[in-house]
Amino acid sequence: MPVTSALPASVLSLPDCAGTTLRLPRLQRIALPVLFAWFGVLMGSWVGRIPALRDGVQVSHAQLSFVLLMGGLGAVLSFPLSSRLMARFGGRRTLLISGLVLLAVLLAIAAAPNMPLLMAAVLMLGLFASTYDVGMNAVAAKQEAASGKSRMSMLHACACAGGLAGVTLGSGMAALQVTPLQHFALLSVPFALLLPAGVRRLPDDGGEAIAKKAFVLPRGRLAMLGTLGLLGAIAEGSIADWAGIFMKDHFGASDGMAPLSLTAFSTMMLLARLAGDGLKERFGARRLVGSGALLAAAGLLGAVFAPGPLMALAGFAVAGAGLALIFPFVFSAAGREGTVALAGVATMAYSGSLMGPPLLGAIAQGIGLQAAIGFVGVLAAVIAVVAMRTRLLT
Repeated sequence: MPVTSALPASVLSLPDCAGTTLRLPRLQRIALPVLFAWFGVLMGSWVGRIPALRDGVQVSHAQLSFVLLMGGLGAVLSFPLSSRLMARFGGRRTLLISGLVLLAVLLAIAAAPNMPLLMAAVLMLGLFASTYDVGMNAVAAKQEAASGKSRMSMLHACACAGGLAGVTLGSGMAALQVTPLQHFALLSVPFALLLPAGVRRLPDDGGEAIAKKAFVLPRGRLAMLGTLGLLGAIAEGSIADWAGIFMKDHFGASDGMAPLSLTAFSTMMLLARLAGDGLKERFGARRLVGSGALLAAAGLLGAVFAPGPLMALAGFAVAGAGLALIFPFVFSAAGREGTVALAGVATMAYSGSLMGPPLLGAIAQGIGLQAAIGFVGVLAAVIAVVAMRTRLLT
């Protein structure tokens, strides 16, 4: 977002929830952080109710993996959709369109009476969640470039805070025996009002040069950056979708306690992202991502061999801190290469977050949930190696 030296007196200079001081009108200053948080609440609500949704249609681990695979397929199919929306309407209107559709998709997921309809609804979730993610991060990268300061980590902290609120709400709703359909319906009305109000506060970007370019998968040096985002997303998405089920099936945790694994994961991720921009200036993105991935590997392996649920919660918390900075620093690095590069990397990364859970489900069905979570721990160690080889990550 352009920042000029001559601004009216009504413009405030205050830190937003992203921790960066911007000379913007107050409502513009908070709009993008709110939209990040809004997305987090929706996705947190979805993953927090996966155990209940699984029980509602009575599917096995293997069948659930096929359901979640539809989300990954939807993310892959989002390439042409996000390309056309961004080219025709720009990031702001892309957020509005995809965000409103997401509300309807969540209701369809909760209302699905059988596995085929649930698969179709999750396909649409992947399609429009990925499109929203591309638009959201494209707008964020422009604001970061205009401000001249690192703020992507703090914006992702807003999304993480929203996700934490969403999964905690899901835990409470499950404990109160509120059905997923009732839960998602209660979210729809305020969010249907909040989203247009927030989008109106963003600058109109419908006439940008991006409209003349096509979104493509990352190539050359960007390929390593895209690979890092993909692997990080597989790890994060797998934990988000399977941690609660691991707690419930392996330790016998209740529907109220099982989602707390994601709560612990998200809480530590939030705290790490709040500090991320400052740490980046001191240590550099590459070192932080690499060392964080090793920390995540230790936490996940600790959860696998934990003697009880409380120790497993601690392991998921450590993993959240370790994986926290991958997404914001990858997106920030891609943003320096241009909007098209960012869109390709962001879509690739989001595809990983939706493709990882079905892979984990297949492992769980074949050799057990402990092995599946352990696989994510090994993947985190691989992420550390890739991070140290990613030249654009600075």
